[in-house]
Amino acid sequence: MKNYRTFTAVEESYFRDHPEEIDDYIKLIFEAYAEDGNTGALLSSLRVLSRVKGVTKIAEESGLSRKGVQKALSETGNPALSSINAIMHAMGYRLSPQKLNT
Repeated sequence: MKNYRTFTAVEESYFRDHPEEIDDYIKLIFEAYAEDGNTGALLSSLRVLSRVKGVTKIAEESGLSRKGVQKALSETGNPALSSINAIMHAMGYRLSPQKLNT
């Protein structure tokens, strides 16, 4: 029986090998979230990036525990905005509003 890598493992590997792609990816996942409101997809993508950047490092820089970061970004996570903001800052990004074209 062959052992296949999961999509998450492939995605993590890609971003480890291509860190220059992370900026565009973060912009893309938040744009997708703004359109469809799929919190699970957003948290899943942020979870992948947190592993690439190092969950322990993010925990230390965000002031959250390692378990707190993992829980916030879990499939069943329902993180407070302050947690997402702290995690984003620890990854080197910030949340900022953008005017809608209506």
